[in-house]
Amino acid sequence: MYPKIQEAERLLKEAAQCNPGPWENHSHVVAQCAKKIAERCMEMNPEKAYVLGLLHDIGRKFGVKHLGHVYDGWKYMLELKYDEAAGICLSHSFNEGKLEDYIGNFDVAEEQTEEIRQALQHMEFDDYDRLIQLCDSMASAEGVVDMEERMNDVKKRYGRYPQSKWDKNMELKKYFEQKSGSDIYEIVNMR
Repeated sequence: MYPKIQEAERLLKEAAQCNPGPWENHSHVVAQCAKKIAERCMEMNPEKAYVLGLLHDIGRKFGVKHLGHVYDGWKYMLELKYDEAAGICLSHSFNEGKLEDYIGNFDVAEEQTEEIRQALQHMEFDDYDRLIQLCDSMASAEGVVDMEERMNDVKKRYGRYPQSKWDKNMELKKYFEQKSGSDIYEIVNMR
């Protein structure tokens, strides 16, 4: 389950009032990209893609955190009974499905880290998980950017970007280009 667009927009606006920052606009960019790509892919719901993109970073509502925003968003969406949105909050940072994928500080308690690890081990990613991972890797707060530029920016900020994660993002781009029959950057109006 996931909320309707109006409810998702309300949740994001409320969250941004609790913790203002560029993450709010980044979430809008991810949502717009996800919607545009989903419109070109058979069997994908553009409204669902948009909502899941809006909510992928909703855990930032609870403060400036790294892994904590993943955990907080996941639990918050589960609490609201939006299980599909909760899954996206969890999966968006782990394109290979492993906790070790995370780039940033592990700023949650050990038992919360283990909860995330266990949940990831039991998750089966679908095309919405993959789509939000893709869109997250090319959306800045200012708009859509080249994926390599975005990944290099993350590498600069955090001191690392695992090659396997980089390669997986490029694989996701190729996957959605094949699925949509179009160049991803053209779909999101970057070119």
